Amino acid sequence: MAFQVEINKDGGFSIIRLTNSAEKTSADIYAFGALLNSFTVNSINVIDGFASPADAQAHITDGFKSARLSPFVCRLANSQYSFNNREYTINKFCLGNEAIHGLLFDAVFTVTDSGVTHNAAIATLQYDYAKAGEGFPFAYSCIVIYRLESNNTLSVETIIQNNAGIAMPVCDGWHPYFTPGCKADDLLMEINSNKMIEFNSGLLPTGKIVAYDKFQQPELIATTALDNCFLLNDNDKPACTLRNSATGLELTILPEKSYPYLQLYIPPHRNSIAIENLSAAPDAFNNKMGLKILQPGESASFKTNFKASVKL
Repeated sequence: MAFQVEINKDGGFSIIRLTNSAEKTSADIYAFGALLNSFTVNSINVIDGFASPADAQAHITDGFKSARLSPFVCRLANSQYSFNNREYTINKFCLGNEAIHGLLFDAVFTVTDSGVTHNAAIATLQYDYAKAGEGFPFAYSCIVIYRLESNNTLSVETIIQNNAGIAMPVCDGWHPYFTPGCKADDLLMEINSNKMIEFNSGLLPTGKIVAYDKFQQPELIATTALDNCFLLNDNDKPACTLRNSATGLELTILPEKSYPYLQLYIPPHRNSIAIENLSAAPDAFNNKMGLKILQPGESASFKTNFKASVKL
């Protein structure tokens, strides 16, 4: 059978490898953070990952590579929000005054299921959150399903289930960095958006949507600086395509409608680019842009797909 699932331990943490031997494609997932540490096609790993789960545990907040963004995404203004006439303060990790990147980036998930079919290798991971002391007193389950499929495709589905017994606010996203064999400057990029969320100096939305005219066709990133959130156009085109002209490697990001926002960030070293599928805008707990309210027992699903190919 072409598809295989292998689960190993490294320092007490599980590493799940999904493989499609027929296409020489694989993906490595850490139970720490349920993070995607590699997606390898034609011997090229397109994910900027960690050396080991222990390395991830020690350095996850140094850039939040592949971190789950839950129950809020990106930044939360002054680390505070109100919900149902009550005020809350998130007190887990802050950058300046703002809490960033949610509460699950360092959670150790449990592998609850794995297996293969004739067309996929599948792994399911789950974390049950119940830590009222962090400023989010709503118990919920985060279930992440990875599927390595034919045609060099990897799908990632996240299911959030409200276990709190009361309504809860929620957003979902994640923070992978991609490095298709060259620096970000040398990549051709096209995005399916001509609308950008205006940020203030603290990278928080002002409430305005502004026009954006770059990368409407494949365009060299070159020296472009990016730490911006885009509102995707409502059609079936890929949200983002990256192409390494030297090797012909092309990476396509195809989120479903559950992820209407796309955050792009190029770190100062410019060796990779973060392409973040988001269900809501930054600071959505306050500005309500894309915010979901889950009733007791209700769940929501968020899904994206990655496809890599070589086009010479």
